[in-house]
Amino acid sequence: MMEEASGLEHNAFFSLSGPLDALPAEGQMRAANFNGFHDLVYRLGGDSRGILARFGIDPLAINDPDYFVDCRTLGSVFEYCSTRLDKSLFGLELAALQSPDVFGLVTAICRAAPTFGEAIRCFIKYVPVVHSPVSNLELVEGVETSELRFSGNSTVQDFDGCQIMFEAGLLIAKLLREVGGLTFQPSYVSFCDVVMHRDVAEIERHFGCSLRKTPGVNAIAFPTRMLNYPVANSNRQLFLLLEGYLDSVHLATRRSIVERLEDSIRSSFRSGNCSVDWCARKLGLSPRVLRIQLSQLGLKFSDVVEEQRVGMATEHLDRSDLSLDEVAFVLGYSEQSSFGRAFKRWTGITPQTYREQAR
Repeated sequence: MMEEASGLEHNAFFSLSGPLDALPAEGQMRAANFNGFHDLVYRLGGDSRGILARFGIDPLAINDPDYFVDCRTLGSVFEYCSTRLDKSLFGLELAALQSPDVFGLVTAICRAAPTFGEAIRCFIKYVPVVHSPVSNLELVEGVETSELRFSGNSTVQDFDGCQIMFEAGLLIAKLLREVGGLTFQPSYVSFCDVVMHRDVAEIERHFGCSLRKTPGVNAIAFPTRMLNYPVANSNRQLFLLLEGYLDSVHLATRRSIVERLEDSIRSSFRSGNCSVDWCARKLGLSPRVLRIQLSQLGLKFSDVVEEQRVGMATEHLDRSDLSLDEVAFVLGYSEQSSFGRAFKRWTGITPQTYREQAR
């Protein structure tokens, strides 16, 4: 009996009931790409709030890096700023203010990867999962030189968004420098969009290498031998944990509105932000649109919230290593008594009785 209980606790410790947060839907991107936007626009003499409002983006929402925005809209904002503020390299200037942490959990696993090549493999595999599904990434290996190519997939290919590519290119270069070490130096950088002659020197300064004009290709090149180089800050335990989690998320393919809402709700409990307004914003929707989509499926937001609370409550009560106070805290309750009353309303029994029956 003791061995069986020990096995249950072990499984609970190494398992997750779902993604830690909602994932971007097709055509969306994490708002972390807006990091530094207010400061840059202000410095260039523009009105950042007015610009965002013009494109229907909540100026406060972009302060949440896990808020999702439409990729086309983000691209349109960048292109508008480039023209309106007379800054042909707006995307590059914005990326100069940002860190590779824009890519979120993907950056963490790249830093923990055992080799430079493994870091690139993880970047290609997981960016479309947790950062933006529209990302199209490819490693082209050559005898002497290899290229990490980046572009948008068919969802956004017909959108002229060179500023997004400028931003993406410099952020990728920064990440490669981190995992490649202090001696990392790109062989060259390439952009498929037309680059004005006056901007060539500035691009080369930011990337620290020459600019090549390769039709139809956005790429950062580096010596092929680097693929086998160890990552200086490699962490095997962290890498395995992150890889296991991201693989599970990748296989889950939770893309429906209900699945994404469930993930968003679960991640909001502990912070106490579980409202229709907050969850809708996390999904890149208005509260009205979210309610309409749920109504079309015969659902109410409050019903989905209660279902997730009950599910999380029973999952955590099944773990003997968590006290009732800890379970209440995870579910967003400040007091165990409040959680107990809610649980009895849901199930007809108290949390303590449920736990005893489960044992």
